[in-house]
Amino acid sequence: MRLNIFELRQYAMKPGRRDALITLFEREFVETQEAAGIRLIGLFRDLDRPDRFVWMRGYPDQAARRPALDAFYNSGHWFAHRSATNATMTSSDDVLLLRPLSPALAPDVSAPIPTGEQPGHGVVVLGVHRLDGPNDPLATAFEAACADALAEAGLAVETAGITDPTPNTFPRHPVREGEWVLVWLSRHPDPDAADAALVRARADPRLAPLFATAIQLMRLQPTPRSRLQGCPLIAG
Repeated sequence: MRLNIFELRQYAMKPGRRDALITLFEREFVETQEAAGIRLIGLFRDLDRPDRFVWMRGYPDQAARRPALDAFYNSGHWFAHRSATNATMTSSDDVLLLRPLSPALAPDVSAPIPTGEQPGHGVVVLGVHRLDGPNDPLATAFEAACADALAEAGLAVETAGITDPTPNTFPRHPVREGEWVLVWLSRHPDPDAADAALVRARADPRLAPLFATAIQLMRLQPTPRSRLQGCPLIAG
């Protein structure tokens, strides 16, 4: 199943509270969000910012987003855990609302969510790039050329999206407005592999226009119950 609407959410945590939120989230908010119609894509620790919890969720389409969020955030389960959740963070309003750059690059949530019995593995590299608007040529160039160059460097793009300008239908949760961005991600077996691929990509002149627009390049460690994990190590 691929999603036509998804969110990139970055939470600023109180010092030392990120793991407490992850424990609470993975215990209380995985099955309950999925039951409401929200599809969890990935849950991550930012390797370079210990005060950030990053996660992604999505919906089949815009029409499904509001009912799913209403069902979850008006539930007794959310209200029972809301105070404990909010107590771990200082901000939760860094949210990008996105649509896939193309159907082939839409988030795929067909894999089951891990039980959490095994630790998360690998690293996800995620880029956020500034666009001048919906017709910015970078959006076209990305799929036509940049994605291939990234793959040659070892950053095979599995998901990519751009800003969805549809007005936010769930105003209780703000999203970043008045800006256009391109977001992409790739998976890697470990931080060293991710770092080496980023070095190769930065050295490729074909990718200079892409990196010149970078707002963020994040190295993300999947949590145990993240649906999206890094690539496994290849034997031999």
